[in-house]
Amino acid sequence: MVVTVRSREETFRHENLEVWQLAVRFANQVYRESRTFPPEERYGLALQLRRAAVSVASNIAEGCGRRTKKDFARSIEIAYGSTLEAMTQLVVARDQGFL
Repeated sequence: MVVTVRSREETFRHENLEVWQLAVRFANQVYRESRTFPPEERYGLALQLRRAAVSVASNIAEGCGRRTKKDFARSIEIAYGSTLEAMTQLVVARDQGFL
């Protein structure tokens, strides 16, 4: 797989947002931590948690591509909801002894 690195001038607008950068780091951390979940959770809690975590950064990026502030705000609301979803799943994972 070839990854092209863009210069600072060539970045997409969302890539410059600290909140997007943090959301990507969060998603990567979730992926690392969920690798240790029991095999029976691979398509259960681990999958749900991963999807929610990736959704946070994805919705921020999508919002940056919207044309109106209202559409951008709606994408941020969805990202916030995904954050709460992932937090809840992390609490369940912790309570189950997976973390």
